Amino acid sequence: MYEGPLQSTVVGSYPQPDWLIDREALGSRSVPRVRASHAWRIPESHLQEAQDDATLVAIRDMERAGIDTITDGEIRRESYSNRFATALEGVDAEHPATIETRGGEARTVPRIVAPVRWREPVEVRDVQFLRANTDHAIKITLPGPFTMAQQASNEAYDDFDELVMDLAAAVNAEARALEAAGADVIQLDEPWLRNDPEGARRIAVAAVDRALQGVTVITGVHLCFGYAALMGDKSGSRYEFLGELSGSVADQISVEVAQPQLDPGQLADLDPKIVVLGVLDLGAAHVETPEEVADRIRAALAYVPAERLVPAPDCGMKYLPRARAFAKLQALSAGTARVRAEL
Repeated sequence: MYEGPLQSTVVGSYPQPDWLIDREALGSRSVPRVRASHAWRIPESHLQEAQDDATLVAIRDMERAGIDTITDGEIRRESYSNRFATALEGVDAEHPATIETRGGEARTVPRIVAPVRWREPVEVRDVQFLRANTDHAIKITLPGPFTMAQQASNEAYDDFDELVMDLAAAVNAEARALEAAGADVIQLDEPWLRNDPEGARRIAVAAVDRALQGVTVITGVHLCFGYAALMGDKSGSRYEFLGELSGSVADQISVEVAQPQLDPGQLADLDPKIVVLGVLDLGAAHVETPEEVADRIRAALAYVPAERLVPAPDCGMKYLPRARAFAKLQALSAGTARVRAEL
């Protein structure tokens, strides 16, 4: 196992096989917030076995591609957030609400109808299965409290920040269980920090710290501009909330850089954190060459030392064709190896 600088990783998801899930049933315009059980092609009586088989495929693809820290591909999830968010006490996913997004589109979301509490482990078996089937370092992801609060209809809390902190406590209970199950890295997915920077400045760091309180393995926070398959042009994008996370307890901050062509100078704001650097443009149909990947890493090295840089895809790879996702991961490994040889 490679233990030097520039260890590669993935952000979380990997393409689910078409025999397992109906991608069209998940929706082509948005990520499901409530459960979408109808999207699974396998009957409930055989679904866990089928998900296990598909997870093994994802594990082997990441291993074969040469990725250092892998995930389970989030194969058992309909989205990055809905499986955990709808398993909490106080959340009613059976009688959802419809809210309007900032862009004026309708979204079906769970309702917060009572104080939110962690009920029982949701992803522990995922970690146990992953740990039993690879000798690589393993990462598991959880939806962040700020993002979950934004993706629900709040009908129980007068104070939004109180909801965020209760969600953070629930995430913390799960994170501690995942650490005990064998996770090497625990990552919070917080894309909504970018959507609401004012709210993020008010409560996000406190929420991240509460969610990761007492966790002793490597921890991280992932920010992005959204799945490439669901988003339009990201050129000229920049993070309005980023450097503030340098004051959090998280060890790693994961950022999307390739597709939005983010100015790497903004990475200097994250000192002294480890930067998980997005070097694969998941919106591009072409597969990067190793030299393209290497150039993106070299650009970041002007602002972040190799010891604090972890090359990765921009975001989760859920919506990519599997062959393209695998080829991009191979390019990630090859490009990273080129830069390692230059150190």
